[in-house]
Amino acid sequence: RFSLTRSPWRRRLRHPATCFVFFVFSVNFFMLESNLVTSKISACYKKMAKSELAQTLIESVNEIASISDHRTPMKKHCGNLSRRLKLLLPMLEEIRDCKESIPEELVMKALLSLKESLLHAKDLLTFVSQVSKIYLVLERDQVMLRFQKVTALLEQALTEIPYENLEISDELKEQVELVLIQLRRSIEKGGETFDDELYKDLLSLYGTVTDSEILRRVAKKLQLVTITDLTEESLALLEMVSSSDGDPGESFEKMSMVLKRIKDFVQTDNPNLDDDAPPMRQKPSLSKSQDQNIPIPPEDFRCPISLELMNDPVIVSSGQTYERDCIKKWLEGGHLTCPKTQETLTSDTVTPNYAIRSLIAQWCESNGIDAPKRVNKSQPSSKASSSSSSSSSSPPTDEQNKIDELLGKLASQRTEDQRSAAGEIRLLAKQNNQNRVAIAASGAIPLLVNLLTASGDSRTQEHAVTSILNLSIFQENKGRIVSTFGAVSGIVHVLQKGSSMEARENAAATLFSLSVIHENKVTIGAAGAIPPLVALLSEGSRRGKKDAATALFNLCIFEGNKGKAARAGLVPVLMRLLTEPESGMVDEALAILAVLSSHPEGKMVLGAADAVPVMVDFIGTGSPRNRENAAAVLVHLCSWSQQHLVEAEKLGVMSLLIEMAENGTDRGKRKAAQLLNRFSRFNDQQKQSGLGLGVEDQISLI
Repeated sequence: RFSLTRSPWRRRLRHPATCFVFFVFSVNFFMLESNLVTSKISACYKKMAKSELAQTLIESVNEIASISDHRTPMKKHCGNLSRRLKLLLPMLEEIRDCKESIPEELVMKALLSLKESLLHAKDLLTFVSQVSKIYLVLERDQVMLRFQKVTALLEQALTEIPYENLEISDELKEQVELVLIQLRRSIEKGGETFDDELYKDLLSLYGTVTDSEILRRVAKKLQLVTITDLTEESLALLEMVSSSDGDPGESFEKMSMVLKRIKDFVQTDNPNLDDDAPPMRQKPSLSKSQDQNIPIPPEDFRCPISLELMNDPVIVSSGQTYERDCIKKWLEGGHLTCPKTQETLTSDTVTPNYAIRSLIAQWCESNGIDAPKRVNKSQPSSKASSSSSSSSSSPPTDEQNKIDELLGKLASQRTEDQRSAAGEIRLLAKQNNQNRVAIAASGAIPLLVNLLTASGDSRTQEHAVTSILNLSIFQENKGRIVSTFGAVSGIVHVLQKGSSMEARENAAATLFSLSVIHENKVTIGAAGAIPPLVALLSEGSRRGKKDAATALFNLCIFEGNKGKAARAGLVPVLMRLLTEPESGMVDEALAILAVLSSHPEGKMVLGAADAVPVMVDFIGTGSPRNRENAAAVLVHLCSWSQQHLVEAEKLGVMSLLIEMAENGTDRGKRKAAQLLNRFSRFNDQQKQSGLGLGVEDQISLI
């Protein structure tokens, strides 16, 4: 009767006390067959599960509160998030200690949702405490998108908790309500508390500006004034390399240049800096044959297999970087997994990691070490073996070489090269998953993203956004694209201001593809994608409207995007499409309205749009799918306002619902039954109130 394979049961059975309780349960169940004993032990077990989960949440909040190294640019945002979460501790403690009988399933579901949100919050605060300070300023919009996503998840999780069923004090309920208000206010405010002067100062350092006052101001605000500070910032920038699939892009090079200028200024401005700073720890030597004074290279510069400094770093399909000879031997040995992560490799293709190679050369130069020698360009890019190596699971060597050549053109400054390369990548990415893996692993995504906004050529922009669309077909590439700096905002830019209708259409299709992953719905909605999607739905070609509608439907599945859609004017556009059968958008429009009508703002706008007569008409004459969606809209409208209930009755919906309840689809039958139930309850309420008025009698009161 119990599934012991479910993960919560497996975890509980590891605890000795839990094993004992389960043993007692087993004996009574199999020997006494006592329903009473079974129910008592089951209730006790559930209470323990709730208490353990609440304790886990308390520990999570305490762990978040212990993250105190908040980087200066985001210190206020991190502090606010941490402080708000600490306010939840008293409520969680009461839930943990509560011995009253409460609706266990509802509470457990809500607490599990809160647990997931806290994990995201912890990941974000950990990220901010470790990432580059320069990055936090220059990429503040991207960081704030993550803060908004976490805030939205926390707000949604806290809203789902059934407070009315919990035995907690009114003071605690008010405290949680205060946290909710603060979270919602934070979502509305966005990034208005940034230091714009610091942002502009850093941008000015991208050029030829070397004003000592600007450098002094930046160093002071970022707290980069000691050798230790500068070393930590340098290591934080290097860490970005390992998390960017070997190609952190042009922005990383700019940040490194800015840090070098700050470091040069600080050392020049304070010649005795080395004496004031704490002594640097001497690192062990790289190998026995090396001089003992040579520091060990950063971990990202060493091959995970040989642990030696890499001469010819290459990337495998898992995104990890290895020395070419080492990974070649690994693959030739018949291994099908990534040595470091143990992921199954989708391809045996390896791609040169030029970004890491360049950084290794810089590190060697700064440490007085001979830089690694460049390997022969003719060296193959895929696994070398006998005639059996022509595996269909990976692109042939000449195709991989072609990809490398195209990436070089993408990075060039010549418009013709960029246009032709983006066009060819578009075609390659359209062909198969092997190409999509190889292109993404080669570092093409940041280069394509850059062309979305940097290129003034309409065809280049169109090729770039379509290439990203084709790459997103492969599931693992969706996460890579969204996590790439400026990708979502760049796609939204093309959607809004694309130089051709095809580019705008493909941008909408890309957002739909990316929004298949639930977490991406939050990111895309927060990036401002909904208003331009509504505009495309209203004014685009037939294909453009289809792409916009599918993207909007997907995005509005997330509760936080429904209000944005209603405020963006989506409902009037959908209502107009319902009156234009020739547009071929009736099915999509009704499906989106069925989703929007569950939101308070959606109901309000639908009510003002005189939607009831239109929905009644579709219930009577529409296709089976359209009838059930129209009924779903009516369910939400009639539960929101009795006026809509009376209006629908006046239009003769009762007979249509009775017929639908008998002959409709399964979902249609449920919606019809819900509406008939509501009509019945409304009549009963009127009779019990002594008015003796039925639904029809209410018509005269409208």
